[in-house]
Amino acid sequence: MAKSYDKKVRPREFQEGDLILKEILPLLGEDQSKWAPNYDGPYVVKKALSGGALLLSRMDEEDLVRPVNSNSVKKYYVVKNLFCVKRMIS
Repeated sequence: MAKSYDKKVRPREFQEGDLILKEILPLLGEDQSKWAPNYDGPYVVKKALSGGALLLSRMDEEDLVRPVNSNSVKKYYVVKNLFCVKRMIS
């Protein structure tokens, strides 16, 4: 069973300089509405540590104090040619 599971699992690797979004974890006892944002960012990966921990910094070069686990982030992709996207929509 583990063999079939391992076939479909893709490792999540982050490099220095990657843009990512960090998951917003709700606090206990706090109501989270349906329309509240689920992710915060984008952040820049400053350093990828062993074990899946990431040191992040904001876009204005301000570093976050604590490392973040790679399970609670996802890659952020930038649309490079916005003119083509607008043209495809209309």
